[in-house]
Amino acid sequence: MTRYGLLIFDDVEELDFVGPWEVFTSSAAVRDGADSAVLIAERSDPVRCVRGMRVLPDHTLDDHPPLDVLLVPGGKGVKRELGNSATLEWIARTAAAAEWITSVCTGVQLLCEAGPARGHRVATHHMFEESVRARGDVTLVSDARYVIEGNLATSQGVSAGIDMALWLVGQLHGRDHAREVMRYMQYEPAPPYQADEPGVR
Repeated sequence: MTRYGLLIFDDVEELDFVGPWEVFTSSAAVRDGADSAVLIAERSDPVRCVRGMRVLPDHTLDDHPPLDVLLVPGGKGVKRELGNSATLEWIARTAAAAEWITSVCTGVQLLCEAGPARGHRVATHHMFEESVRARGDVTLVSDARYVIEGNLATSQGVSAGIDMALWLVGQLHGRDHAREVMRYMQYEPAPPYQADEPGVR
């Protein structure tokens, strides 16, 4: 059994955690419930996400079960959490015991501040690459949707977290399983407007 723990906090970016959540829970469904995913917040109160969605955590930082995978999302709330010692200490403690440590978008800044990403190659949203690079304790990779180094998996913004999560379930349970999860989700990206068109990033 694999247990995924996804950190949430006020002003978290919705798809940063909801996208991987869909992958992880779809993986659980394909495995007949052999896996599980939980949302974890500092307090048990509803979390208000950056675009207004309200989410109720399953556990707090102090009462969750052991985690095999830790996922740290991004969003405007990251700036506040960078000064939250309770969150940072929890990330450091939880990451030390997890099989995999992952982030989406600016969530990597929390992994840097808490320690697990220091000295590693990482990815983040293109608008925040310079702020991550300026830290000086990581190597920013700007041309990859997600970067794997050891048991650390970091991804660019929003939808890249879905790709990273699919890669991860493939590592944990095999490529055939990951393909089955993709079919279950009907994950067949076909964007109507390409982001790499001239003049668009």
